[in-house]
Amino acid sequence: MITFGRSGSHENLLVSPDVLKREGIELFEVERGGDVTYHGPGQLVVYPIVDLRAQGRDLKGFVRGLEAAAISTLADLGVAADRRDGYPGVWASGRKIAAIGIYVNGWVTRHGMALNVAVNPRHFAMIRPCGLSVETVSACDLTEQAVPFERVRDLLLGHLGRRFGWVFEHADLEDALGGADE
Repeated sequence: MITFGRSGSHENLLVSPDVLKREGIELFEVERGGDVTYHGPGQLVVYPIVDLRAQGRDLKGFVRGLEAAAISTLADLGVAADRRDGYPGVWASGRKIAAIGIYVNGWVTRHGMALNVAVNPRHFAMIRPCGLSVETVSACDLTEQAVPFERVRDLLLGHLGRRFGWVFEHADLEDALGGADE
């Protein structure tokens, strides 16, 4: 899917609706910040719902924490990454490897970050990511080894947990919803 944030411009969509339809990609307008991004297979997407009142009402610090967790995760994989002032997200080899778009209402966050692990580059070529004339990259493109998605997930959750003091538990969807037959 391709999503447009609150400041999104359809001028940053570089292909026709027919091309999107052939690729099975839908368009959505969403309430997060930022412009346009792609969400698809091979991305690790984390949308933490956090009450920032308990974290000093520091939205910029929250975004920096998400970036830092992604940077540390990539470092564990042997990928050097960093931030760019004024551009939320994470960059590696001069290309965007993680997008961040947050929506806050009543100091509670929604939306979050998408880290490219092994994304189809043709799909990103359909947009100007975040409204910028930049290339995107996936972790698998920057390593000389396979990048198991589960390993990246576990690394990122570990870094998020340490950075924010979060504890994660595995939950089965049916259990979380109280069972399908109840």
